[in-house]
Amino acid sequence: MSTATRTDWQTRTRPTDADGWIGRAAEVAGVLATDAAARDKAGATPYAEVQLLKDSGLVTLLGPAAHGGGGQDWPTAYRVVREIAKADGSIGQLLGYHYLWNWAARLVGTREQWEQVEADAARNQWFFGGAVNPRDNDVVVRDEGDSITFTGHKSFSTGSKVSDVTVLEGVFEGTDRHVFAIVPSDSEGLTFHDDWDNIGQRLTESGSVTLDGVTVPWAAAAGYVDKEFRPRVYNTLNVPTIQLVFVAFYLGIAAGALETAAVYTRHKSRSWLHGGFDAAVDEPHVIDTYGDLTAKLWAAEALADTVAAEGQRLHEDPDAVTEQARGEFEVRVAAVKARATDVALEVTSRIFEVTGARSTASAEGLDRFWRNVRTHTLHDPVAYKRREVGRHVLTAELPEPTWYS
Repeated sequence: MSTATRTDWQTRTRPTDADGWIGRAAEVAGVLATDAAARDKAGATPYAEVQLLKDSGLVTLLGPAAHGGGGQDWPTAYRVVREIAKADGSIGQLLGYHYLWNWAARLVGTREQWEQVEADAARNQWFFGGAVNPRDNDVVVRDEGDSITFTGHKSFSTGSKVSDVTVLEGVFEGTDRHVFAIVPSDSEGLTFHDDWDNIGQRLTESGSVTLDGVTVPWAAAAGYVDKEFRPRVYNTLNVPTIQLVFVAFYLGIAAGALETAAVYTRHKSRSWLHGGFDAAVDEPHVIDTYGDLTAKLWAAEALADTVAAEGQRLHEDPDAVTEQARGEFEVRVAAVKARATDVALEVTSRIFEVTGARSTASAEGLDRFWRNVRTHTLHDPVAYKRREVGRHVLTAELPEPTWYS
C-alpha cells in the first residue's frame, strides 16, 4: 500500500463539508483498491489500513470540530462508509463499526461522559472496537466498590487487535441490568483471540475475546450516576444506527462489484462467438443486465439516503425521541436493510453473468464481493426485517426494541 497519499493528507487542509469528506473517502478507497484482492487473500491484520483511515482524518469524522474532529453528521458517515466499502468491504465494516462505537457514549452515557469520550477520541484519533455480541451468554459484571469488573467470553469482537479502545457490555451479576464501558484495548484481562477465519469480511478482526476481570472505574459505566442507570428512549437507537451502517457497506460492496465488473467487461470480456457482436459491451444481454443491476442499486441507495436523513433528525434532538418515533424509524430501517441485502446479494452474484468464465480466475478476485456480502448478511435473518415492515403495515405494530430491532 502506497504511503505517498498518506503523507500528502497530513499536509493538506482537511475537508470542511460533507462533499469534501465523501471526496476524501473516495481518495482513500482509491488507495485501498490497488491491492484489495491481494490483501483479502493474505488475510493479514489490517494495521496499515486502519492507519490510512487515521491519516486521512476519516476516523474523527463524527468528532467535535473543537477537538480536531470533522464535525459531520450520520448521513455523511454512511456515505463515507459506502465509499470505503466499494474498494474493501472489510475496511468499510471496520470504519462503520468504529463510528457506531464512538457514538455509543452519546447513545448511552451521560452528557459529561460522552463529551469527555468524544473529545479524547478526536484528539487522540482513537479507533474503536466492540465486544458486544448479544448471541453469547452475557458477560458478568461485578460491583467491586469503586470499580466494576467484566468477566466472560464473546465469540465475536470486531476491530479487536487494530483498535485503540474497546466497548464492553455485560450484565450485573444476579440482575438484568446491562452496562456499557469503554476501555483501552490493551487493558489487563482483555485477550483477543486470532480465530476469525470466515469466507468473507476477512480483514475485520472479528475473532473471539476473553474478559478476565477487566476493571473499570464506576465513573466509566455509561449512563450510570451513583450506581443507577438513567434510561432514555434514545438509548435504543443503537440498533437502528448499526443496521444503517450495515446497509452502507452492503451497498458500497455492491457498487464496488459493479464498477469492477464493468471495467473487466470493457477490457477483458469476450463476446459470445455465436452472438454476432464483436465486443462484449455491445451484447444486448450484457447491456440489459448492467442496466437492471444499476437501477436496483441506485434505488436502494436513494432509499438509504432518505432513511439516513430521517434518522439524523432523531440524533439532533435526543431528548425528544419518543417510543413512537423510534419505532417508526426502525420500520424504515428494516425496510432499507431488507432491500440492501437483496440488491447486494444479487449484484455480487450476477456480475459473473456479464464478465464471463475467465473472470472466475482466482487472480481477478471478483468473488470477494459476494463472499463479503454473503458473510455479513447472515448477521441477523432478513426475514425478520421484512416481518417488522409487514406487521406495521397491517396492524400498525411497532417493533419492540431488542438487540436486533
